[in-house]
Amino acid sequence: MARIAIIVGHSQHETLCEAIGEAYKKGADSAGHAATLFVLSRMTFDPILHEGYRKVQPLEPDLQAAYDALAAADHWVFIFPLWCGDMPAIMKGFLERVLQPDLIRRKDTENAMNWRIFENKSARIIMTMGMPNLVYRLWYGPHAIKLLKRNILQFIGVRPVRETLFGMAPSVANEKRLGWLKEAEELGRQAG
Repeated sequence: MARIAIIVGHSQHETLCEAIGEAYKKGADSAGHAATLFVLSRMTFDPILHEGYRKVQPLEPDLQAAYDALAAADHWVFIFPLWCGDMPAIMKGFLERVLQPDLIRRKDTENAMNWRIFENKSARIIMTMGMPNLVYRLWYGPHAIKLLKRNILQFIGVRPVRETLFGMAPSVANEKRLGWLKEAEELGRQAG
């Protein structure tokens, strides 16, 4: 049995991303995994890191609950839409806020340059977008995936990080979206 923390990084309610998160959780639950779903649009927290990395900004209760689930989990799942070539600001703000206390604690210690604060965890990135996957990968370069995968998750020790992209999300047929939900549910069953 795996412990899984699922983060839906969309600023709106009742979105395709939220449905994907619920499908992933449904699959995980059906396989006996312990999955917790966090939908950022339904949480109360300030996504702005007001003091940067100079002073700890205490976590609000919703953020503390998410941090506790991430710390306890074996596997993380991040689900978000591609907006302006990147993840939505609420997702980036969530990551900065939830990681800030641990990163500040390492300052001025022998571990200051070792930012691997979450080793022995794996992750899955699921991203929706309005363009074809191939265009995103080849023409634009998967900037949002690289940012989250290499510059954040792998930087803090999370490995392996796998990805699933769902392209042309606003215009695909309903059958295609239902197929994506089934795919997410299967990924949840596999905890992958």
